[in-house]
Amino acid sequence: MSIKTGSLLESVMPEVIVVIGAGAIGQAIARRVSAGKRVLLADLQRDNAESVARVMREAGFAARATTVDVTSRASVEDLAEQAAALGSVTGVIHSAGVSPSNASPATIFKVDLYGTALVLEIFGQVIARGGSGVVVSSQAGHRLDALTSEQARALATTPADELSGLPMLDAERVTDSLLAYQIAKRGSSLRVQAEAVRWARRGARLNAISPGIVVTPLSEKELSGPHSEGYQRMIKACAAGRAGTPDEIGAVGALLMGPEGGFISGSDFLVDGGVTAAYWHGDLRPGG
Repeated sequence: MSIKTGSLLESVMPEVIVVIGAGAIGQAIARRVSAGKRVLLADLQRDNAESVARVMREAGFAARATTVDVTSRASVEDLAEQAAALGSVTGVIHSAGVSPSNASPATIFKVDLYGTALVLEIFGQVIARGGSGVVVSSQAGHRLDALTSEQARALATTPADELSGLPMLDAERVTDSLLAYQIAKRGSSLRVQAEAVRWARRGARLNAISPGIVVTPLSEKELSGPHSEGYQRMIKACAAGRAGTPDEIGAVGALLMGPEGGFISGSDFLVDGGVTAAYWHGDLRPGG
């Protein structure tokens, strides 16, 4: 794929914010950073994207819907081309993902790890100077035991289409969906750090947010799923004493994508109410 954009042309073109994954957190960030800009909402399910785009239009945003499959290079390239045709791509919000309660390790690696790598690679070719991106990761990545330097570098820099061949992702080694989710989310955060270097060559920034338990339609399924007891324990043990809201994550996203976050790139912000602190050093400590 080759999409060329010139700095003079970018300066007069409408700004475009691309939202990948039409969930509650992606919406919350988009509503804070998209006023006066064009919004391209992409989701695997067209109905989901249309529904969110309609609500945003009714609130005064210039939003339109489309579809994307983040596990397909051709689909992500098509989305980038659609976005570039609308104007200057100044923002990318990547919040698409699957849940460990209803996805196999293979699917988690395909969507959450490979899909993120694809999105960052392809949109790194079209992001405008001064633009920024946010990847919605997860607190789960912060509860994974330490990786070796070789493993961390492999997750961060292995070409997207070669990720499935990494020995640490082998199906015989990773049979638990929750472990796969932790690896995928740690990998996504590491990928953001590495890709931020490439985005910087275009004068753009890239960061990740790792939310804790946030009340969304997807998380409600998690909270009533096989890991529900553990999630309730996290909520009770954390400093906040409650679950978070999409708006709280949206506020962090707005900081990272806005001018006040201009000195922040290649970072991963853990926003979990104190759950991870309690996991490593408090009442949630394994074996504690």
